[in-house]
Amino acid sequence: MPFLRPLALLTGSSLIATAANAATAPAADTVLLHGQIHTIDAHDSVAQALAIKDGRIVYVGGDAGAKAFTGPATQTIDLKGGVVMPGLVDAHMHPLEGGSGLLACDLQYKRLTVPEFQAALSACAAKEGAGHDGKWLIAVHWFQQEMQPLGIEMTKAMLDALPTTRPVAVFSSFGHSALVNSRGLALAGIDAKTPDPVGGGIHHDATGAPTGLLEDAAQDLVRKHVPAPTPEDDVVAARAALAAMAAQGVTTFLDADAPLESIRAFSVLSKAGELTARGHFAPHIAPEEGPAPEPALLRIVEWRRTYDQGAAQVQPTIMVRTIKLYMDGVITAPAFTGVMLAPYLENHGTAEKPDWQPGTNKGPAPYFPPPVLAPLLDRITALGFDPHMHADGDGAVRIALDAVAALRKSHPARDVRPAVAHDEIVDPADFPRYKALGVTPVLSLQWGKLAADTVAGAKDFLGPKRYAFMEPSGLLAKAGARITFGSDWPVDPLNEWFALKVGVTRRNDPSAGPEYSQPLPGGPPLTVAQTVRAATINAAWSLRAEGQVGSLERGKFADLIWIDRNIFAGDPDAIAQTRVLLTMVGGKVVYRAP
Repeated sequence: MPFLRPLALLTGSSLIATAANAATAPAADTVLLHGQIHTIDAHDSVAQALAIKDGRIVYVGGDAGAKAFTGPATQTIDLKGGVVMPGLVDAHMHPLEGGSGLLACDLQYKRLTVPEFQAALSACAAKEGAGHDGKWLIAVHWFQQEMQPLGIEMTKAMLDALPTTRPVAVFSSFGHSALVNSRGLALAGIDAKTPDPVGGGIHHDATGAPTGLLEDAAQDLVRKHVPAPTPEDDVVAARAALAAMAAQGVTTFLDADAPLESIRAFSVLSKAGELTARGHFAPHIAPEEGPAPEPALLRIVEWRRTYDQGAAQVQPTIMVRTIKLYMDGVITAPAFTGVMLAPYLENHGTAEKPDWQPGTNKGPAPYFPPPVLAPLLDRITALGFDPHMHADGDGAVRIALDAVAALRKSHPARDVRPAVAHDEIVDPADFPRYKALGVTPVLSLQWGKLAADTVAGAKDFLGPKRYAFMEPSGLLAKAGARITFGSDWPVDPLNEWFALKVGVTRRNDPSAGPEYSQPLPGGPPLTVAQTVRAATINAAWSLRAEGQVGSLERGKFADLIWIDRNIFAGDPDAIAQTRVLLTMVGGKVVYRAP
């Protein structure tokens, strides 16, 4: 492919400075030649060659200039015109849970009928064999919103019908719902009189009995009765997560709700030299801890003291510098746990002749109400942490932005990089506030498509006005927000390239069916450049790592990936088929495609 544009970009002072350093530089450990190296620097420069010494980039430029860095022991990689770009920075995931899911009873995010759902669970029970009568059967990656027929009410009766007497809990891929059988509810002590916990809900039938469906914090009533994985199990799960990340090209990640077990497991791998991605961890403060947060803050400060490994090194390390807060749940049916500015709509007509009118339900009370959130952000940031706030509904987004505004006003000089994750519904009046307040929207771009959750689960309940700006990535970008990507794995499969494709097209995969083939309304899609920056340099900025990773520039760590196609040109739908050929972290190859 022609290199006229790349070479034109790498001219002037940048190339002269690189050439001057080449004249006196020692031989590189590795040199990449004959490629299309998309640096994602401030000018989106593209080069032919790149040289690496001691895990850092020492040269970016043309093939001819790379010769000065080539010695007898230098490994040379001929890219044969292939595309290299920075390693992906995933600024919101749950890696230990993701790794555990790879090893668990996995419903694989599939669109299932109730008989198929029951058959999959029965197969898991049979696979484990006899002798597990008292052991919980735990299933994960249940795509609750895609159950067929759409909108079917899932209850404990569907689990009670399984050929097992074991307690059963099925956790939705969104992470905000669980379905539990009667035995599991009994073991957890959940009955008609059990009150909703702070930040959660228990569904009840017409008689007042629990249906088996638990939302958000109510899941913890069950989780505390399920035997926790051993530390050895956690290390195995962390290792599986890292392997999955390397194959996808993820070289830096944020664990956006990091339990101590996750920090410990990845720390074990770090000490053993097995950490193949740079790990950032955000322990969470629970809603019930918000009014009196000092014990929680002391806990997290101690975790930072114990596990944070200090300044970034060439070899990946562990950092504990972010705190996670859940402002609400999810906006979609059947949960309706997103905090909204205006009520969800209700059908006052029939299924055949619907009449959608505003109801009274604006979702739950904010998990961190304004009088609690504002002083909490003050304390979090005073201790040197950045807040990372989950907010799905426009009401939760508004509360989060207001709290940051109060913080900026009271401490204008304080260095803070707040993030609001997901942002599925944002009132247009709040679009410009992200830039004005320096708030990063961390978006799961793969959600910006037509699917059961965005259509059957949201369209009618939100109404046309709100639905017109659902998943507003392009609108936020137009307003100047620093768009950042976070996969939220394992809410969805770890498929970074499908997510980037949706960011550019707002279209689902053709396999989803003709009813989901059109782009999702809600404003323009992102450009390829905006989408790639969201998953590289912008995500690095949100983690205060932009000086080390996120672009391929001299002096930065050699965190890069070689991919099998040019995603910067051609059919944007083909981005979803991208395959990573090689992943390098700190100059060390951590993955090669078979």
